[in-house]
Amino acid sequence: MEIPDAAAVGAAAEAPAVDGGPAATRGPSWLFLMTPRWLAWHVFAVVAFWGMLWLGDWQLHRAIGGNGLSWAYTFEWPLFAGFGAVFWARTIRDEFRAKRGPSAGEVKAAAAAPVLPRGIGTRQIERPADDADGADHASYNAYLERLNIEVKQHKRWGGYG
Repeated sequence: MEIPDAAAVGAAAEAPAVDGGPAATRGPSWLFLMTPRWLAWHVFAVVAFWGMLWLGDWQLHRAIGGNGLSWAYTFEWPLFAGFGAVFWARTIRDEFRAKRGPSAGEVKAAAAAPVLPRGIGTRQIERPADDADGADHASYNAYLERLNIEVKQHKRWGGYG
């Protein structure tokens, strides 16, 4: 993964907005939530939320009726509903952030801060010579070669094929 340098981030922030680009602000920024795709996700989120709450209520009635295992599910289903609601809200928040692009403060912080902390970097590691491991490595390779020959002579894989 390539990390952009601070100059590239600053140049991208100063570039004019293109129609439909992340920095384009034509009308209210929440209108993307009314597209058919997002409306379908909203309906799914609401149905899933209420469905999980209903399942929790159902398990509560079963637990009251004498099913001891249902007590765990009584609390588990509403917890799942809460997780779903948080996930849905965070997805919408992330989409708002992606649509508006980086703020001026974020661009300034990216330009001022180094890409990697001081002292951390990448360098080319020298490859060891082929015989660098010596006799142990050669012995192990010979052992693997003997095993390979034995397996090929058997014409079967010991029950695996």
